[in-house]
Amino acid sequence: MNIGFIGLGVMGRPMALHLCKAGHSVGIYARRREAADPLVAAGATLSATPAALASTSDVVVTMVTATADVEEVLLGDDGVLSGARPGSIVIDMSTIAPQATRRMADALQRRHVRMLDAPVTGGPAGAEAATLTIMVGGDPAVLDEVRPILERLGQQIVHMGGHGAGQVAKACNQLALLVNAEGVAEALALGERHGLDPRTLRRALLGGIAASRVLEEFGARMAERQFEPGMATRLYDKDLNIVLELAREVGRTLPAAGVVRKHLDEMIARGEGSRDLAALIQTVERLED
Repeated sequence: MNIGFIGLGVMGRPMALHLCKAGHSVGIYARRREAADPLVAAGATLSATPAALASTSDVVVTMVTATADVEEVLLGDDGVLSGARPGSIVIDMSTIAPQATRRMADALQRRHVRMLDAPVTGGPAGAEAATLTIMVGGDPAVLDEVRPILERLGQQIVHMGGHGAGQVAKACNQLALLVNAEGVAEALALGERHGLDPRTLRRALLGGIAASRVLEEFGARMAERQFEPGMATRLYDKDLNIVLELAREVGRTLPAAGVVRKHLDEMIARGEGSRDLAALIQTVERLED
């Protein structure tokens, strides 16, 4: 297949490189030329617009930041829809609002372009190692067509349901991750206030039922005070907005998510939005009785 890839950030760049190394014909679009240079060096072809990229692609993958970014590259002026060939497929691997995903899928379908929402979890390390978990919404027959592509990017590919279902699953993932991160931060901060070494405490907790990937990875960075670089906290704040909107739609209250939201907002207000989520522990440490 000829694959177009849009979004060459900390996640998208290694994902696109995996496709190049797998022998696919890969085209790319990037707003910043410097983001495209490593892919061009690996054999990818740079297009001037998303429309131009789509005109030569069987499949277009998007991996950008927010809902508005996906809407722009898919439906905006010179967007993918302007150049996409009937029967082609769009795989949006960004983390965005499910409601917008459904609207975009409908708009593409009216032009005979098929769409999957396929957000991922596993972070930059998973993108580099091609060990991502991919949560897919859309037609399972379309998923079967592109499964060989997704298998180059992740180890677990799970079909969740119709359009938007992948994004709902990703929102649930982010909810569990963020509440867990808050618990890890509070536990390590409490232990340290009572004289425990947070690194030793983390090691002890990893041996019991409190163990988790969040404790293993984010807990290590909290204990070592390694807050940069990493996945920016502002991106988790964006994801939590999606979570809370989904909860409002169905009248669901998420008390723990509200606490996390307050702390993330405090971090961003202090200019810490680009720091790793592990910096959450500093916000917790500032809390006083």
